Amino acid sequence: MNFPNRRRVAVLACASALVTSLAACSSTGGKPDSSGSGIGAGSADTPRITIAMVTHAAPGDTFWDLIRTGAQDAADKDNVELKYSSDPQAPNQANLVQTAIDSKVDGLALTLATPEAMAPAVKSAQDAGIPISAFNAGYGAWKDMGVTQYFGQDETIAGQAAGNRLNDDGAKHVVCVIQQQGQIQLESRCAGAKQTFRGTFETLNVNGEDMPSVNSTIAAKLQQDPSIDGVLALGAPIALTAVQSVGNAGSPAKVFTFDTNAALVDAISDGSVQWAIDQQPYLQGYLAIDSLWLYLNNGNVIGGGGPTLTGPSFIDKTNIDKVAEYAKAGTR
Repeated sequence: MNFPNRRRVAVLACASALVTSLAACSSTGGKPDSSGSGIGAGSADTPRITIAMVTHAAPGDTFWDLIRTGAQDAADKDNVELKYSSDPQAPNQANLVQTAIDSKVDGLALTLATPEAMAPAVKSAQDAGIPISAFNAGYGAWKDMGVTQYFGQDETIAGQAAGNRLNDDGAKHVVCVIQQQGQIQLESRCAGAKQTFRGTFETLNVNGEDMPSVNSTIAAKLQQDPSIDGVLALGAPIALTAVQSVGNAGSPAKVFTFDTNAALVDAISDGSVQWAIDQQPYLQGYLAIDSLWLYLNNGNVIGGGGPTLTGPSFIDKTNIDKVAEYAKAGTR
């Protein structure tokens, strides 16, 4: 690896300071720039590189807009061409990774929601000498797969925190809604919540790519069992749909969720959703790209070989006003 010139060293030092600052962000995040297009920063004069980001995002899931915004902001700062693609089906996601490998990208940022299905593609990238950062999904698998960096939350711990909070809120019978069966990060959230929740806890599988079906499935469950007093969603779009389901069913159940988007912030403000567990998706996207730039230009590994945790933290009525400012800018 060539050593950077003095100007590049200065840029790298500034970037490292920025990464350190961002990684220490609380649930209120960093201040967006005045243009409303993300968090402003300088730009690198390092050679232009290409990084592919491949995720398991479902069409229309606005959570991933936050991740993509963070990734693009880092790419713009770092003189990186960002190629983003996604597919919720594991075989298709693996094919997207292979396509990126075949196009000879300089780095890969991946989600590992289905580690077994992704393992051959990850191995193929490693054989081609392409560095990988993992983020958002795959907390329990990334290390064993030989990936050097991970940005996200321990989903089991996040689930346990949700279970404890549900206890504090007085819930007695909760349904945890899984919108994509088989994705380990979603399964881990429900499993963690079940470990700490003291009441009746069950899971409900829905098709997260079909919101009318999600609405009717949750509503039918609530009508079938009036004792349900809590719906725990695993994503903001599901939570917002669950609010409709509660109304359609005439149920007294309250809605709680993981993850946020701008509309979810409004729902917490008006009380239709009680709280959200935030894992800072903008930060995950940003660090997934910025870490690869640092690695390729200076051999840095963020986290020293361990995971960089971006959550969990709670967003509720006590801090929603602070978060709303950044949600409007598209970064929370």
